[in-house]
Amino acid sequence: MESFTTIRNMLAGNKVVVPAYQRAYSWETSLSYSEREGQVNTFVRDLEDFSKSGAKSYYFGHFLFSDKGGGVYEVVDGQQRLTTIVIFLSALFSRLKEVRALEKNGLEENEMECYEDMVKRNSTYRFSTVDYDNVFFREYVIDQSRMDTVGCDTVSKYRIVRSFDYLRAYFGDKDAAYCARMLEIVSEASCSTYCVKRESDAVQMFIFQNNRGKKPSNLEIIKARFMYNIHLYGKEETENLLRNVKEKFEEIYKSISYIENNVDEDDVLLYTLRVYFNSLQEWNTTDKIDRELSGEDSIRFIKDFTNLLSWNFAYLKRFFKEDESCFEIHSLITLGSTATVMPFILKAYQFGIPLEDIRVLCRSFESIMLRNALIGTRADITSRLNDVFKAFTKENASVRPIIERIEWMKTTDSWWWAYWNNTQLEYSIQGRIEPRRAKYLLWKYENYLKSQGKAGYSPMRFDAIESPELEHIAPQTRPDGTPEETGYPEYDEEFCNQYVDCLGNYLLVSKSHNCAEGNRPFAEKRASYTQLAQQREVVDMTEGSPIWDKEKIAHRKEKLVDFVLRNF
Repeated sequence: MESFTTIRNMLAGNKVVVPAYQRAYSWETSLSYSEREGQVNTFVRDLEDFSKSGAKSYYFGHFLFSDKGGGVYEVVDGQQRLTTIVIFLSALFSRLKEVRALEKNGLEENEMECYEDMVKRNSTYRFSTVDYDNVFFREYVIDQSRMDTVGCDTVSKYRIVRSFDYLRAYFGDKDAAYCARMLEIVSEASCSTYCVKRESDAVQMFIFQNNRGKKPSNLEIIKARFMYNIHLYGKEETENLLRNVKEKFEEIYKSISYIENNVDEDDVLLYTLRVYFNSLQEWNTTDKIDRELSGEDSIRFIKDFTNLLSWNFAYLKRFFKEDESCFEIHSLITLGSTATVMPFILKAYQFGIPLEDIRVLCRSFESIMLRNALIGTRADITSRLNDVFKAFTKENASVRPIIERIEWMKTTDSWWWAYWNNTQLEYSIQGRIEPRRAKYLLWKYENYLKSQGKAGYSPMRFDAIESPELEHIAPQTRPDGTPEETGYPEYDEEFCNQYVDCLGNYLLVSKSHNCAEGNRPFAEKRASYTQLAQQREVVDMTEGSPIWDKEKIAHRKEKLVDFVLRNF
């Protein structure tokens, strides 16, 4: 493979493979103007700008490969750009075949040669992504023998679908001349390549190289540093150690492909650091790991930490995908704010604690973390839980001391701990509440209302509500008219400051319901309150009384505050 070449020459006659220990496809695609522009959109826009400029040669950047022999090259760096190039070409050729067919011709000779050089020749695919996505990639993108997304069990597969569908739509109305021009730009685009036979060289280059696209995560950088350190100090164990790291990172990236919408991989790296060193006070992941790698026992650290990291990703896959059906776990995930909590959860899975105890632990953490979010104190809750975290070991694998600490923090008046007690909680929910937290409380209140007098009631999940939104029963902007006409009192200073934006005036509704409400009179709003138990409660509270006034808002607020204090 030439060091300075074109995309076509780089792929022609070769097989380029993304090894399983590398990350899967991670580039995002925006499908609407409301979404933030993704890397794929930027990729297309850059090509369009270049085409309009009349410049002679487009540069696709640098690619780093490990030469495995026999024309097989593993991508060390540049796989996201290369995957997108192949998806782009597949969509382009799909359209080009359509327009050539309308001309009653097949692809022109040079176009067919380009396809065989860069995409597929007979049964030989020029590019393969990670093995757990590769069959789907070939069927959906290259061969286009599959049109459905059944079996899309990884986030990376959905990214492949979004990218290809976007590019298919992009080329959907383009003529043959446009497609031929884009094919020329991409196929003749210049790029630089560097191929190494020694993996240590490739890994070292990856550590120092930075290309356009997604910045490497801390996890990717740590993986590269681990592999480089093994090459330096592994001695006779080098081959086995590298095989173990690659296998573990293959497992890690498979887990990431399932849970990356739930948790950031670099956060998991931090959680693992805290579990490994048994302290919630660990903050700087890369600095801490660099110090360990410079120590005398770096190889042992790499082995132990990589194993723990792999286990933790597997535990989180179980937590977010399998055990999330448990309502307590679903509630904690819905609440968010779990950075302090997750190291406890990972320890619980590692120690083999029964799921029932994990559910109780999640319920307890939900309570204290919700208080922390509502109260908004600057006091550090992590430091207050660090000692019980340290004491939570395989030899003392009981969740009871953790729960007892949390329950004590909710009632104590001791100055160092009293930031999360009932007095502070009650004070925090008197006025305006951040909408996301208010929706959470109203969802919980909804389940409380529905459970009253019903044995065996199954709570409603948050995602069962269609696009939940926060409605102000008395609108923030008063409708025109008298109180008798609008159903709302005069918007005096007291009402505006103390009643409009408070828990008693909040209602949980679906997005479509909220859009239909607006600033309508209360009687019209009231007539639509039929979907949720809390909506029907408002109807019952106002039976025979047409105005939603201060007294009713205060009464409802009192009920909600009492519910929060008794349940959290």
